[in-house]
Amino acid sequence: MKYYTYLIIFLGTIIATGCAKDLDQQPISNLSTQNFYTQPADFTQGLNAVYNSLRTYPDRILNLSETRSDNLYAVSDGGVRDWEGINSFHKTIAGNPYVIEAWNTNFVGIYRANEFLLALQNRGSIVTDEVLRRRYEAEARFLRAFYYFDLVKIFGRVPVTEEAVSPEEARQLQRSEVNKVYELILQDLQFAADNLPETYPAADRGRATKFSAKGILALVHLMRSAPTYDINGPGMGLNEYSQALTLLNEIIASGKYTFSQSFPDIFSYANENNSEVIFDVQYATGFTPVLGSTFPWLLAPDTWFQSQGKPTQGGLMIRPVSSSLLNSFEAEDTRKAFTIQTGYTFNGVAETRSFIKKYIDVSKTPANRLDWPINFIVLRYTDVLLLKAECILKGAAGSQADVDEAVNQIRVRAGLSPISSVSLDRLFEERRKEFVGEGSRWYDLIRMGKIDQIIPAWITAEDVQHQMQPFNKNYIIYPVPQPELDAAPDLYPQNDGY
Repeated sequence: MKYYTYLIIFLGTIIATGCAKDLDQQPISNLSTQNFYTQPADFTQGLNAVYNSLRTYPDRILNLSETRSDNLYAVSDGGVRDWEGINSFHKTIAGNPYVIEAWNTNFVGIYRANEFLLALQNRGSIVTDEVLRRRYEAEARFLRAFYYFDLVKIFGRVPVTEEAVSPEEARQLQRSEVNKVYELILQDLQFAADNLPETYPAADRGRATKFSAKGILALVHLMRSAPTYDINGPGMGLNEYSQALTLLNEIIASGKYTFSQSFPDIFSYANENNSEVIFDVQYATGFTPVLGSTFPWLLAPDTWFQSQGKPTQGGLMIRPVSSSLLNSFEAEDTRKAFTIQTGYTFNGVAETRSFIKKYIDVSKTPANRLDWPINFIVLRYTDVLLLKAECILKGAAGSQADVDEAVNQIRVRAGLSPISSVSLDRLFEERRKEFVGEGSRWYDLIRMGKIDQIIPAWITAEDVQHQMQPFNKNYIIYPVPQPELDAAPDLYPQNDGY
């Protein structure tokens, strides 16, 4: 871990906890808030507070994307767990803590971004370096776009504001149509792509770069191009594959990233910030308050850690890998053993179900389960290569040979034989195995255009315990959290199907 890791989270936590009480009680225009910014270093601290809202992002996408998808058959084996309603398509999950966290944390991040941008507008002259001042603005706008993109993928329509509003003002904001949410996202990411640096010194590693912005912007174009499914979700049925391809090609042509020849090395605790990493959420350990991560153990059961002589972590029950995912791996695929633990024995009792262990290095198990020393990769170079193949198969410029080459790179790395004439269905099947446990599967299914076919068929084949509810297209997005509806009755309706 680099010094910047400590800076970004520690100072972000100071700003978030030290100022949050006052900021929650009064508008950002309050003079005391603005007077925080009296020297250039204050803007670094304020910006770090905006980054701080990334802290729970990995847990969120494992709970709301990975668990929701056909990668896990996560029905409860004892009591009702918060993730069961997510996995089993319960329609009464508006009060689910994972759903509430997704709304609240993203809007906290957006509030902090707006607060910071207002301070930069009013007192930015304190930062005399104009390039640095524009970089600060670009970072804040990148993060605001990132949080809004997360929201639109999860909830569809959400309130949009470019101002740091008070709680009272927030309760008057109507939800914006999806296209309006995307307008702000596109504007912010384009500004970020135009004004962020390509790289940073080691002390600032982890901040958003020009290529982070281009990569997320490419994903935005791809999600906007997904089918609408006749709901107010993230897909708009647009044909923006050429726009996405241009951005992806610019990342590839930059020469800043390379394809790792070792799959495990990408996730090695001793190889963080490697050449595959385009953007990640960074953590540090050994600090008070605790600044490490929790996502490594999120999908793993406590009894497995105990079987390894390690302390329990918090994964009380197993979230089993689905049979369809297990059976999708070819016998020679080396990714399976690295990614998935296929059974174990604890206290003489054999557990035959499998679970995802992709991020776990048992030798690095911390005494404090909230303090794992590993970053979470949001976007990596392999993803860029496969997203390019997706664009080509959807009609953007390129050849079948380009598609086959991208897929065969990951297959050869996994110990598999090359294939030819890769179809869109085969591409997404290869993506499924490559990105297990990285939270991308649910959104891949949406972009694929077959989520309303694949998930119902999967439930029929997989639900041996008859615990899952029938899937309908409204479940592509989540309900608006009940506390939001209760706080401002009649402000906006609940999403259909909930």
